[in-house]
Order: sequence, then structure tokens, then C-alpha cells
Amino acid sequence: MIKIEAVLEKDGTLRTCQASGHAGAGKAGTDIVCAAVSVLMRTAHKILCERKGVTVRSGAPEKGQLWLEVDYTAEGKDFLFAVGVFLLEGLKSVELEFPKNCKLDIRTWRT
Repeated sequence: MIKIEAVLEKDGTLRTCQASGHAGAGKAGTDIVCAAVSVLMRTAHKILCERKGVTVRSGAPEKGQLWLEVDYTAEGKDFLFAVGVFLLEGLKSVELEFPKNCKLDIRTWRT
């Protein structure tokens, strides 16, 4: 199972997201759940890294693991908010369609 943990600020702005594990929904290299989560996470990472006013720290220490942490300035906040909404809606859809293979936990950032 892929376990995803996202942490949001009280207003819903994304701060961290990490995915780990293997879905087990198909053979390695053909698993649709792994592919969906990977595409969503990698795309969010790529577009956030290219945006002025957003700073991303990330890693993929081994297969089946990907994490990102985000800081932002006022200039990047709205864009980050929108990307976070897109990412989480996509991940929620994967979890809804494949509940035995993907679990999403969303928490609020504690300051």
C-alpha cells in the first residue's frame, strides 16, 4: 500500500507531502496506482521548483519513496495554494478508486 501524508497550513496551503510504499495493484512497472501517485507528485514538484516565490526541498531516497517540503513568499503563496489543491484532489481520487492500495492522510500544520 502507498501511504501518503500531507500537511497543510490552517488556510489549506500545502507545506509537506510524502508518499511511501508500493501499491501492489499490478506488476512492477505496470502498476496504475503507483503510476498515478508518481505522476501527481512529480508534476507538483516540477512546477513548484520552477516558480518564483516558492522553495522546495525534496528527495526520493529509494524506490517507493518521495517527499517534498515547501516554503514560500507572498509572491508564491497563491500559486502554491492552487498546486496543493490540484495535487490533493488527484491523490484523493486515487485513494477513492483504489482504497486497498492507497491511503491519504491530511493534517494541519502546527505552529
